[in-house]
Amino acid sequence: EVQLVESGGGLVQPGGSLRLSCAASGFSFGNSDMSWVRQAPGKGPEWVSSISGAGGLTTYSDSLKGRFTISRDNAKNTLYLQMNSLQPEDTAVYTCARGWSPLVVTTSRRYWGQGTQVTVSS
Repeated sequence: EVQLVESGGGLVQPGGSLRLSCAASGFSFGNSDMSWVRQAPGKGPEWVSSISGAGGLTTYSDSLKGRFTISRDNAKNTLYLQMNSLQPEDTAVYTCARGWSPLVVTTSRRYWGQGTQVTVSS
């Protein structure tokens, strides 16, 4: 079956960095577009970033202002999200998802993993 397992979340101080990982299995990862989505407390899901199957194309939410970088290692079936200059407003559950379109991935939970908690606090 399709499995997406996120890891790497935790507590970090403002200005700090974290690298999230998503281990994928049960589908053709290397030819599948992938995305990161986050959901802050009391808010709806927010699209973060997407990457094409081979990794050649990437897109980001304008609100991130260049702080996040999406990447993948298809040989390891793993998706990554490098997060720098973290701020309290970045506190959320971060999930990986199959798909490219922000509209599709934020509204279709069937494509999501379970998520990993990121808490930014001093």
